[in-house]
Order: sequence, then structure tokens, then C-alpha cells
Amino acid sequence: MSARPRDPGTFRVLMGWFWRGYLHRHAGLVAFAMVLMAVEGGMLGALSYMMQPMFDKVFVEGDQAALWWVGFGILGIFIVRAIANVGQRVMLSVVEQRTAAGLRHDLLDHLMTLDGSFHQTHPPGYLLQRVQGDVDAVKALWTAIITGAGRDMISLVILLGVALSVDWVWTLVACIGIPLMLVPANVAQRFVRRRSREARDLGAGLATRLDEVFHGIVPVKLNLLERYQSNRYRALTRRLVRAEVRARIGSAALPGLVDIMAGLGFLGVVVFGGQQIMAGEKTIGEFMSFFTAIGFAFEPLRRLGAISGVWQAAAAALERLKELMETPATVLSPARPVPAPTGTPGVELRDVTLNYGDTPVLRGASLRAAAGQTTALVGASGAGKSTVFNLLTRLIDTSSGQVLVGGTDVRDLALPDLRGLFSVVSQDAALFDDSLRENILLGRSDVTDARLAEVLEAAHVSDFLPNLSDGLDTQVGPRGSALSGGQRQRVAIARALLRDTPILLLDEATSALDAESERTVQQALDRLSKGRTTLVIAHRLSTVRGADKIVVMEKGRVIDEGRHDELLSRGGTYARLHDLQFRNEGPTAEARATKPVADTEPPAPAQPSLWARLFGR
Repeated sequence: MSARPRDPGTFRVLMGWFWRGYLHRHAGLVAFAMVLMAVEGGMLGALSYMMQPMFDKVFVEGDQAALWWVGFGILGIFIVRAIANVGQRVMLSVVEQRTAAGLRHDLLDHLMTLDGSFHQTHPPGYLLQRVQGDVDAVKALWTAIITGAGRDMISLVILLGVALSVDWVWTLVACIGIPLMLVPANVAQRFVRRRSREARDLGAGLATRLDEVFHGIVPVKLNLLERYQSNRYRALTRRLVRAEVRARIGSAALPGLVDIMAGLGFLGVVVFGGQQIMAGEKTIGEFMSFFTAIGFAFEPLRRLGAISGVWQAAAAALERLKELMETPATVLSPARPVPAPTGTPGVELRDVTLNYGDTPVLRGASLRAAAGQTTALVGASGAGKSTVFNLLTRLIDTSSGQVLVGGTDVRDLALPDLRGLFSVVSQDAALFDDSLRENILLGRSDVTDARLAEVLEAAHVSDFLPNLSDGLDTQVGPRGSALSGGQRQRVAIARALLRDTPILLLDEATSALDAESERTVQQALDRLSKGRTTLVIAHRLSTVRGADKIVVMEKGRVIDEGRHDELLSRGGTYARLHDLQFRNEGPTAEARATKPVADTEPPAPAQPSLWARLFGR
């Protein structure tokens, strides 16, 4: 998942992309800040220029009048420099924060448009590092470049101008060390670039590891994996520290080379200029003006050298951000969408194939779920049942074939219109770290208190609401950890009731619940499924005896369909699976399945089952 190595000369391309996408929105502030930086940088030149009259007129000749105008002139230089410095820092801070915020927002918006295959190959920790760490690195980069161009480059030009005005030969002598640092500087830049890319990759790995540990803290504890995970994290951390330190060494070497060059230049100027002063060819004021200008010039030169290190360190981050932003979304709304079907539509798959890379998932699957009826999808894990749900909602698209809702191809519908037809309740009710109210409303502001109370009652959320410390304003914790499994499921059902969509997708919504919670959730699902086209993924065949149609899937194909008794009488795969399940669950399992309260998954066969109660005849 690391960024592809690119030519080191991509500065113009990457910064051009960043300017067009983000910085140009604040071009006025950037321009004004650069003017202030130019003023700030110019003041160094003015200060070095004032050294000559200060030494020659005031200190050597003792000119009383010159004392005052030179003194007030220097005071004015520092006042102007202070004002310019504060102004440009405030403006750059505004632009920096707004630009970083805009980049993060755009990146998040874009990542949410990408399909499931992208998110399967890019774990959350990797994306977190891109959105947070890489944006911070880019923020530091452009600030350094703007500052270098607006202040340091102008300071350097003005200071060198002052030095040249005093003596061009001295200036050449002062710059004698520049050719000597070109090759080492180039080597240091390449070294920093490699180490920085390695550090960014390791940072993404650390973020991924933390994400997996925190989200899987329960299995980590139950399987005694604390030391194992700690050792893995420690090993990654050591590699990151080593890469970061090596990158910093390379970055520090660049201004260090400037210092060596400055030392050689000063040595040459002192030896060469000192002889001229002792011979009376130059004044002390001229030397001090030159010496101050060159001394000031080496500081912006050091900072410009450091910018090279910053660029090398941030280039990998900017490359990744550009690469992510240019990753095309493959599931898009059509240019001219058709109106969404009205009423209670049925759904259909016609000869659908789907591949994940070279792996076939669906192989010419065809099925139909009639409007207003309940259709169950059964089969072994990996048969393609959940993939059908993903195709219906266009989380992924088919490789070939058609997926129809109400007779309309889903690819002809706008994505918001299509997904507005579905409500999904699964065994993993994903809640956000927010209040219970927000987890039900999900940002909607058009829900009246009466409607919300009706939904809470129908979903049985009102049963446990009095037990919460802050009622609807209670924080549910990360992924709903402050609620029980049954409570989370009821919140998910409340969401679905509030959406009030014509099609309901149920993915083993009660398989992980205890008997009491399952009974309560079943009552809420019973209300939810009335008058809707309902598709159910079921692993236990006893739970779907009463479905209007049972579709049997195997290895990505639909191999049989019909009612429970029809499928049993044909003696095919469904009958074999049925016999196997009931043989494993015991001799009385089938008798229990005919009752309103059905069996549950082993090892608790007496626990009531939602689907047998919901669909039993």
C-alpha cells in the first residue's frame, strides 16, 4: 500500500495540483502574506546597510546628528519587521488551517464514494494515517515553501545585493563553498526521500495495528493476545523510530552543509577583506555592512536548505494524497437517472456474475423476490448471499448481468434514490460514538417528537430508555459498547422504522442474541416487515420454514428455489442440509421448528428463534 516511487523532480506537478485544488482559494491572503514576508526580509537588508553609517559616521567620525537618525532608523526597521512578521504569521496560519481542513474534508468525501473493493484492500488505519498524518505533513511543506519564497528568498536577494554594493569580489569569496556542497546535498536529499517514504508506510502500519487492537479488544483479552499484540506493535514502533531518526539526520545534514559553506566563506572574507582594511583600501563601516549582510544571508540560506529536507520528507505524503484523490469511484450515479420505482417493488437478479479480481463470487445467479413477500436466501458460507445484498444496494456492481428493483436496472437509478428504497438490519448493528438520539435520527431534523416516540415504542427502545442515565441523550460509546446486543439491535430497527422504506434486508439480525432479547427484537421486526418486500439471509433452515420463497445458493449459483415443503420433497441440496442440521440438533428439533417458538443455534437448542416465529405457518 505504499506509494509508488516517483521521479524526484515532481515538485512542480505535485505543488501545481495542490495549488489548483486548495491554495488558490486563498490566493489573496497568500499574496498579502508574501508581501509582508518580503517587507520582513527586506528589513534585514536595510539593517545591514545601516551598519556602514553607524560605524563610519557615528563610531569613527563621531557625527552627533548621524547618531540620532541612524538610531531611529534602526528602531524603525525593527518595528516594521515586527509588524510584518506578526501579520504574515497570522495570515499564513489562517490559510494553513483552512487548507488542511479543506483537504481533509475533500479526502474523506472522496474516500466515502469508493466501492467496497477499495476499502477491502485499504484498512481503516491506513486511511486514518492518510487523512491525518499525511495532511499534517503537507501543511508543514507548503508553509515552509511559501515562507521560503516570500521571506527567505527575498531576504537572500536583498542581502546579496547589499554585499555586492560593498564589494563584488568579497561576495564571490564568501560564496566559495557553494560548489563544494552540491553533491553531498543531492545525496542527502535522496536519502531523506527514501527514509521519509519508509516512515510514512510504517506510520500507516502502526495506525492499522492500533485500529485492529482497539476494535478487537474483547478477542484480544479472551485469547490472551496482549503480549502478542504488544510485541507486534513494539517491533513496528522500533522500525518507525529508526526510519524517522535516519530521515531527521538527513534533513539536519542539509542546513549543516550550509553552515560549513558559511564557515569557509567567512574565513575567505576575513582573510581577504582584513588585508584590504589594514592597507586602508576599505573602511571598517564597509566591512561591517558587508559582514552583517553576509551573516544575515546565511540564515535564510540555511532555512532554504532545510526546505529541501522538508520537501523530501513530505513528498511521499503529497504523492499518496494525490494518488488517493485521483482514485476513481467505480460505482456512480448515472448522468441521467430514471425516477425511482414507487409502491412496494420486487427485486430480481438476471444471470448475474461477479468477480473479486480473479475470484468468482457469483456465477450466473438468477432469482426473484416478489413484491410484498418474504424471500429467504440459504446456503453455506461463501455461497454469495451477502453479495446479493451488496449488489441490490450498489455497494458493488456486477461483472455482467442485471440487478432490477421494481423492473428498473439499479444502474439507471441515482444512488441516493436507490439506497433510499432499502433498510438493512444485520447481526452487527453498527452504532456511532454519539448520543442515542443521534444514532436513531442520523442527522435528520424533520422528525417530530410524536413520530420519534412512535418509533421508539414500536422498536421496543422505550423499554430500556428509562434505565439510561440521560435518556435519549445518553452516549452509547464506541460502536455502541455502552448498550447490550439486544439494545443495539432495537436501535437499528428504530432507524429502519424511521426510514420507512419499501424493501427490508435482514441479515441474521438476531443470531447473536439471548432468548429474551431475541423475543423482544422479533416483535419489533414483526412490525417492521409488514407491507414490505423482505429478503432474509438465514443460516439455520428451521428459521425460514414459513417464507414465501426459499432460494438455495451454492458456490455463487442459485441451484433451487421454492417453499420449504417443496424443497424437502425434491430431495436436493436443501433437503440434505435440512437433514444434516436436524440430525446435529437432535431428534426433537423438527418438532420444535413447527411451533411459534423455534430452536436456536447450538449449543442452546431450546432458545426461541426469531425467524420461525416470524415466518412460521
